[in-house]
Amino acid sequence: MRIEDYALIGDMQSAALVGRDGSIDWLCLPRFDSPACFAALLGEERNGHWWIGPAGPGRRLSTRRRYRENTLVLETEWDTEGGTVRVTDFMPPRHANPDLVRVVECLSGSVEMGTLIRIRFDYGRIVPWVRRDDGLLQAIGGPDSVWLHSPVPLQGGDYAHKGNFRVSAGDRLAFVFTWHPSHSPKPPSIDPLEELDETEAIWREWISQCTPRTEERWREAVDRSLITLKALTYSPTGGIVAAPTTSLPEDIGGVRNWDYRYCWLRDATMTLDALLGAGYVEEARDWREWLLRAIAGRPQDLQIMYGVAGERRLPEMELPWLEGYEDSRPVRLGNAAVDQLQLDVYGEVMNCLYLARASGLTSISRTWAIQRSLMEFLESHWDEPDEGLWEVRGPRRHFVHSKVMAWVAADRVIRQVERFGQSGPVERWSDLRGRIHAEIMEKGYDAERNTFTQSYGSQELDASLLLIPQTGFLPPDDLRVTGTIDAIERELMSDGFVLRYPIAHQNTVDGLTGGEGAFLACSFWLAEARAMAGRRKEAVEMFEKLLSLRNDVGLLAEEYDPRYGRLVGNFPQAFSHVPLIHTAHTLSRPGSTPRHTALL
Repeated sequence: MRIEDYALIGDMQSAALVGRDGSIDWLCLPRFDSPACFAALLGEERNGHWWIGPAGPGRRLSTRRRYRENTLVLETEWDTEGGTVRVTDFMPPRHANPDLVRVVECLSGSVEMGTLIRIRFDYGRIVPWVRRDDGLLQAIGGPDSVWLHSPVPLQGGDYAHKGNFRVSAGDRLAFVFTWHPSHSPKPPSIDPLEELDETEAIWREWISQCTPRTEERWREAVDRSLITLKALTYSPTGGIVAAPTTSLPEDIGGVRNWDYRYCWLRDATMTLDALLGAGYVEEARDWREWLLRAIAGRPQDLQIMYGVAGERRLPEMELPWLEGYEDSRPVRLGNAAVDQLQLDVYGEVMNCLYLARASGLTSISRTWAIQRSLMEFLESHWDEPDEGLWEVRGPRRHFVHSKVMAWVAADRVIRQVERFGQSGPVERWSDLRGRIHAEIMEKGYDAERNTFTQSYGSQELDASLLLIPQTGFLPPDDLRVTGTIDAIERELMSDGFVLRYPIAHQNTVDGLTGGEGAFLACSFWLAEARAMAGRRKEAVEMFEKLLSLRNDVGLLAEEYDPRYGRLVGNFPQAFSHVPLIHTAHTLSRPGSTPRHTALL
């Protein structure tokens, strides 16, 4: 199944991917980054999945699916020769233990249905011991235990359980899958239909708080993206994961397969910026508390990513028993990029904290104390080479984007002193801001080609340069900015989409083999940069083209590969939905000014 054939359900602590065929092929419990109990997405059915759908001799005539309006409740409907049936999938916001509910409802006629479940713990490696208890199935293996309430009899065999049943118009049957630690007592049962009503109400109440800032024609796309970002938030701590999956390939059959179930400071700050722009200050408050806990300690120990509760150890390893999505190996757990130096995250953090304050979030003293501490470190290290925004695994370089974000860090702390009365060495920071700006203009700008470059002294371009006008480093109509836009359009466009940077055998910037698709964020950045530069018609055309890449339920992966006409990379990806929101907001403002402009 293609990546775009999946939909997301979740409870703001974990998430599952549901296929168009009615199979749940990915589910990690109890957290986003926990071992999967359904891992067929990255292997085979024997690695764990749960299918419910029409069975028997009757033909499926059509399939359609949708989210219930303004919720994360998924409905999949099949028209068959015998009638029409619907499966409603959702994960209710957690009370004690995580639950996954599947409700089968016959809308017309009579339909023979089937279900098959293979529970596998530890990413498909552990086949659990299964027993029956008071009409329920319990699967247990190591630290994990699952209870399955099935309204129909299930027959065991070949390390799986399956059943066939018939539903007629008006019938409604609910399956409930509940995880809990294996050493704990049997969890209490839930009322699945009551939970369905409560889950709908919670999601609709949340999206109703959104401050409308987009044109009506883009409102649905923005709302769906906001709901997706909220679903990627780990509610107990406020941490925000980049995606709920690992190792979905950026290049089908290649090695660019990474674990994204962690909290990148960059991704999280961009996500918070999008949420703040829609009026969600509470999420900013929760994330700020997560940030202060996660980064507490020496400023030189700041990491680019953390676990959902602020964990710092995220060792990278491979899972050899999984064949990988469409034979894309290796399947990775953890992420070695955690040890990289990426100077741009200092600017991302400072910018987000400033925007949160400017959006009305009450200041707390320890926030400013940590910011001052981070600035002291940055003052001594901003001029070092780093791995940069794209987490290259080649040699460190003086990436222009990293230097621009170091400038942003200095600029935002200065603004906090000037606007909110914070105390700090403004003259020293102002001097630093000026020196960084001057160095970028001297070493990161190619006057002959009228474009900024990927790194000092290089000829390559980089899509991150499109963010320069968004940061306030230069005005969007500055000739050096418009020249950079023109250069990227000439040199980094492929089939109408923007590549991150040139990937060729002679270019060793990222230290990896193989190619990749076009990062969707980069194309959204171009659309927004065009709008800010006064090229609104081109911006809208590109934005609409990007919106057309969303799957049937409005979700985007990390990349789009024009070679195959399909989504690739981890899914759904916050780093794609965030710039969708930003671009829609910018296009909806008079003069197409970004939100930052109004707050700077």
